[in-house]
Amino acid sequence: MACVMRILVSNDDGVHAPGLLALKRALDPLGEVFVVAPDRPRSAIGHAITLHKPLRLTEVRLADGSRAWSTNGTPSDAVGLGFEVAMESRVDLVVAGINEGANLGWDVTYSGTVAAAMEGVILGAPAMSVSVVGTAPYVLEPAAEFASRLARHVLDKGIGSGRLLNVNVPNLPAERIEGVRVTRQGRTEYHDRIQTRTDPRGRPYYWICGALNGRGHPPDVDVAAALAGYITVTPLQLDMTASDLLDEVGGWSLSVPRPAPSP
Repeated sequence: MACVMRILVSNDDGVHAPGLLALKRALDPLGEVFVVAPDRPRSAIGHAITLHKPLRLTEVRLADGSRAWSTNGTPSDAVGLGFEVAMESRVDLVVAGINEGANLGWDVTYSGTVAAAMEGVILGAPAMSVSVVGTAPYVLEPAAEFASRLARHVLDKGIGSGRLLNVNVPNLPAERIEGVRVTRQGRTEYHDRIQTRTDPRGRPYYWICGALNGRGHPPDVDVAAALAGYITVTPLQLDMTASDLLDEVGGWSLSVPRPAPSP
């Protein structure tokens, strides 16, 4: 008898986000899908976990009536609770998304969506994160359909331990998407990243925003391909060692500081 695949879905936009439901529905034909997600938006929280307060897990119903769990924790907490509580430690695949907004280049370090997939990898499952590149209103169907197709490949072929796939889909109807490119992680740089504004009492405050610099990116990186209208699939890994620096830094004759001898 064939083993039923067990898939954990999470996000950083909150358990009632439309992208989460679209993703869950697209993955339903692949096996048994469990949804565990934050109870409210947790965008740009990165890979934070909760250590200073109790975590709660509450059963809820999604818009289609299907069962899910919400938590007062972060996306990484949600994945951990999914493994240990909702799914009792047997998870074949973790899929995070569908995020409303891009997760390209260096921005993956901020992303709660990518962090949820990373947590799945840390806990021993293959994982992928899925985002839509653009602004509202979001077209979710192409991202959901592509996520389902890619998930089939991951479940069938595997991607090795310590790795995940970061997917970004243009916010376009399927017929306007140029194609699919497997890319390297690029750089994300913004114009006017910090904006200074003034409150009604004349005091300055600051808003993090800015516009993505779309120029100067090599064509084989995620930023360039996504801005050109392609779906990007970027393999990432948890090992962040800069291997080319090991020998160089090792040759610096580093030593433990010792107190000067007493006179």
